[in-house]
Formats: sequence, C-alpha cells, structure tokens
Amino acid sequence: MPAASEDVDPLALERQVCFALAITNRAVLAIYRPLLEPLGLTHPQYLVLLALWDNAKAKQDPLTVKQIAALLQMDSATVSPMLKRLETLELISRTRSATDERTTHITLTPRGVALRRRALKIPPAVVEQLGVDLDELERLHTVLTRINAAAVAAGTLST
Repeated sequence: MPAASEDVDPLALERQVCFALAITNRAVLAIYRPLLEPLGLTHPQYLVLLALWDNAKAKQDPLTVKQIAALLQMDSATVSPMLKRLETLELISRTRSATDERTTHITLTPRGVALRRRALKIPPAVVEQLGVDLDELERLHTVLTRINAAAVAAGTLST
C-alpha cells in the first residue's frame, strides 16, 4: 500500500499556497471595500495613509514618494497616481524638495490627519467580519511577513 504522501497530488488546486493566498486576498479586500467606501478611499490609498499616519505618529520628517513606495513594496510609478488622487481629495500635500527637485515630500493635511479617527473603526470591523481569533490573525501576519521577507531576500520582490 502506498504511503499517504504518495496519494497527495502536488498539483491539486486546493493544495496550492498561491491559490489560497489569491482567494484570501480577494475575500479580505471585499471586506475592506465597504468599510473604506464611506471614507472615500480605495484599499491602496488606505495603505498609503497608514504609512503616513505611522510616520506622523512617530513625528518623523515627511516621507518621500520613494520612501512610501518602498514601505508598500510598490514602485514609484504605481504610488504616484494614488498620491495625486489623495491630494485631489485634500488628504495629503505634495511638495518638491528645496534641495533636490527630483524628490517630492508627502505630508498629511489637517483633513488627512482627521480622517485617522474615522479609520480607527476599520481594523476591529475587519476582525469581526473575518470571524477569526485575533491571536490567529497575528500568527498569520507573522508567517506572511516572513514569506515576504524571504521573497525580498531571494530577489523576487523588490523593496
């Protein structure tokens, strides 16, 4: 009789990590969408604001477009249109560096700072809708962070 591991098809769809991650990504983003809609934000814009709120909380110098792109593990060409839209919404301001014209500093406007208070309701609403224990979500976050770090170290994901 063959061992149990021989009976497992390594190409079975339901066994693929990429499939599970893709389905989970769509499901989680579907939870965020209606929560972000009243704030007038898309999920990528929300991620940009999270980076800016973290930076403001730490009272650090304004972030540059390049720094935001690195934090979000995106390229600047992807981040720039989001920043333009957030500026149109009057949530951020973009200012050219006085010392290097190629560098643009991004700062929260008072409206962007105030939006954080409303956004505080989002994480607990997501956890509630997922119906998963917070400890389990924190473990998942730890594993996903390790996977992302390994991908960066392998050169498959740029920072």
